[in-house]
Amino acid sequence: MRRDVNAAADPVPLSALQHWAYCPRQCGLIHLEQAFEDNIHTARGNAVHRLVDAPGYEIKAGVKVERSLPLWSDRLGLIGKADLVEFHPDGTVFPVEFKHGRKRQKTHDDIQLAAQAMCLEDMLGRSVPYGAIYHASSHRRREVAITPALRELVIETAEAIRAMLSAVVLPPPMFDARCRECSLKDICQPEALTAMRIQYELRAHLFDPEG
Repeated sequence: MRRDVNAAADPVPLSALQHWAYCPRQCGLIHLEQAFEDNIHTARGNAVHRLVDAPGYEIKAGVKVERSLPLWSDRLGLIGKADLVEFHPDGTVFPVEFKHGRKRQKTHDDIQLAAQAMCLEDMLGRSVPYGAIYHASSHRRREVAITPALRELVIETAEAIRAMLSAVVLPPPMFDARCRECSLKDICQPEALTAMRIQYELRAHLFDPEG
């Protein structure tokens, strides 16, 4: 689906899409409140990205490989960079996103890759129907089809992030298994805030004359 955004609005970073898909509150803490902390998972991710952080290119078996390639889409209001983009002799453009961990499907990774593909399409005027996630721990690629559903999720997620930034409202905590690996757990305090919200809702229901 082709959808244009207000060109005057500040572009949404591609990394914010991955953060929002993982946890909207994490996205808000990073991109609204500029809060960030490292843990072992972010350290591993940083180590993986150092493999492709230096801009440049090389030719391998006729394939031009661009590292740390700047990306943008004025139509979608997105900006960021691709870890690696392959330009094949037949005209195929193939973005590759580097992630630490073993090979497994994660929507929050796929949405970031899809956004990169959509930016490349707008920049180059050619279709980018596939990309890949490179999982560093297993040294394996997982090919991802840039489906219509995934493209629509990119657009919806960017719009949700833009609305959050415009409203300047931090999303509420969602305490679940994801919190264990989040480097912002101490800043977010999901357990305490979730317990307070539940107590408030129970109290409101208890004293609701119509409850």
